[in-house]
Amino acid sequence: MGIRSDLENNFDFEIVDEFLDHFSMMVELMEPLIVDLGALDRYRRNIEELFRIFHNIKSASGYLQIAPMVRMATLVEDTFEQLRTRDQVVNEETITWLISVSDLFTQWQEDFKMDNELSKVHFSLLILPDMEKA
Repeated sequence: MGIRSDLENNFDFEIVDEFLDHFSMMVELMEPLIVDLGALDRYRRNIEELFRIFHNIKSASGYLQIAPMVRMATLVEDTFEQLRTRDQVVNEETITWLISVSDLFTQWQEDFKMDNELSKVHFSLLILPDMEKA
């Protein structure tokens, strides 16, 4: 029994289905928004949209008690909170880290589809990039 079965056993099917639909849409938006963080003219819009995506994932996964997802979304949301105060584009190290985070959420999306256990978070994702260097 995997993550989807666990959720369906503990929550109404419609709630789980709605979460999975919204989660899929948010995961699909992540990587293009992250890659675009290097463009100054789109930086503010993209940082705000990514903050909103991770905030929504944190809230919904918290309601569904998906602890690894809550913890990872919280870490990323906190990172975006720092990035929101800046007026410069992010560096390559930060973009690379965020793409790796996006890859994890994409893997989790696949775990839901296949009804697998959630993939483990690799420790390297817990090491924040140096967001200050150019």
